[in-house]
Amino acid sequence: MDRASDRFALADGNFIPCLGFGTYLIDDPIVAYRSVADALELGYRHIDTAAIYRNEESVGKAVRDSGLSRSEIFVTSKVWASEHGYDRASRAIDASLKRLGLDYMDMCLVHWPANAKNYSDWQAVNADTWRALEQAKADGKVKTIGVSNFLVSHLVSLQDNCRIMPAVDQIEYHPGLLQPETVAFCKSNNILVEAWSPIGRARLLDDPTLNSIAHKHGKSVAQVCVKFALSQGVLPLPKSTHRARMAENADIFDFELDWSDIGDIEGMEEGKRYGSHPDEQNFCAE
Repeated sequence: MDRASDRFALADGNFIPCLGFGTYLIDDPIVAYRSVADALELGYRHIDTAAIYRNEESVGKAVRDSGLSRSEIFVTSKVWASEHGYDRASRAIDASLKRLGLDYMDMCLVHWPANAKNYSDWQAVNADTWRALEQAKADGKVKTIGVSNFLVSHLVSLQDNCRIMPAVDQIEYHPGLLQPETVAFCKSNNILVEAWSPIGRARLLDDPTLNSIAHKHGKSVAQVCVKFALSQGVLPLPKSTHRARMAENADIFDFELDWSDIGDIEGMEEGKRYGSHPDEQNFCAE
């Protein structure tokens, strides 16, 4: 892949730009609009938002005002954990579309799985929520459907209770947390893995191993992290509100990590999460 707009093929026959622009924690309307507008000007063609980010209106307006054809921009949003179940999830999808001001979403994800900590019947809850996404796809409201933060146990349960398997699983993924079991399951089942927080929420910027690799290639640690995800067939979703950093995060197509670099990064694995563990979080509580 040579540029941000180059695409991965998805199991459902659709295509997704290989580098996404994340909008988590960008909830100021003016900042969100400007950030997405800047990202699109810089060549990003994949914008990732969610209902809980409280910026769908700004994201949608920036997309509409961009001057680009709608078909050129891949827009993702997500059904929040309080909207589990068929009826709630269906209403949530409609509400997101209204806030975005778009005729369709390119992709909709279930933001967090229901888990045993919050639901005695978590398998049925996830299946019910997933049915809403399947119906939204059938109705043309969404082109691709997927999940976020699903572990193997959640995916296996869904596999037993769905008509369409998720095309994508968006998970926390960065040096130090590569989630090999989930990634292996996804790859064996033709589910594209997306990496949220591919730079480890900036906590990796001082890491000596990553700094050594960055120095070797004349790149930044952030660029090494984003490039590493792509080198593993994982779609990274870096975010920034600073135009220069957005440009830097996308300037990763003129170098390659070698096997020693990849081995060193894999050797950093310690299973350390900066976000919630899907089986421990309480977001799903009714």
